Amino acid sequence: MPKIAIVAALHRELAGLLKNSRRVDRDYSGRKFTFYDSDDKIIICGGIGLEAARRAAEAVIALYHPAQLHSVGFAGALTETLKVGDIFQPGIVLDARDASRTQIDGGEGTLITFQTVASAQQKKNLAQAYGAQAVDMEAAAVAAAARAHNIPFTATKVISDGLHFEMPDMDRFINTQGQFKTAPFALYAALRPWLWTRVATLASNSSKASKSLSNHLKLRSYSATNVVEAKTT
Repeated sequence: MPKIAIVAALHRELAGLLKNSRRVDRDYSGRKFTFYDSDDKIIICGGIGLEAARRAAEAVIALYHPAQLHSVGFAGALTETLKVGDIFQPGIVLDARDASRTQIDGGEGTLITFQTVASAQQKKNLAQAYGAQAVDMEAAAVAAAARAHNIPFTATKVISDGLHFEMPDMDRFINTQGQFKTAPFALYAALRPWLWTRVATLASNSSKASKSLSNHLKLRSYSATNVVEAKTT
């Protein structure tokens, strides 16, 4: 039976879920991808951003022919009501580049996919401009791949930074493959004492969010006969 494909950005988003999965390295379109295989699902952590998410989605579709694509991972809150660790399952995924939207049956609220790490001011602007409740950097690309291959799509995000949290300058440490360069960022932060509290808070928030997301997904049924339909406009 076809499996449900979970597409995330980074391993640390799903650390608790990957422990019991079998690691498989496979090549697709001249690139090497790492998959995590279990009885009912296949997981790929393809990197940060739209392009990395697109490549990951195309690879898992071509190699595993999944019954559904499921975009999961961290998101920033665009409303006061969403707190770090909260699970957000949107009814609409909106692409900030062209305003295309994917509707998901059973979801609630709007997730907007933005091209860069959103600052506190950008989060407020996105909330006002689009009426969205959360922002990520990958879901719209996964939705587009699902649409291109006529595969059902859904999304589950966990809040990793609140509306007023000011993210450090992260974009410069994301390489062209969508991987975060941890060591250079650590050195950058170490030389700037005014960032220490913010970086420590970010690490704590990320750990809390990862645990919440992994626990939520462990309890979710991934029957290939019970998938969520999505509509794109």
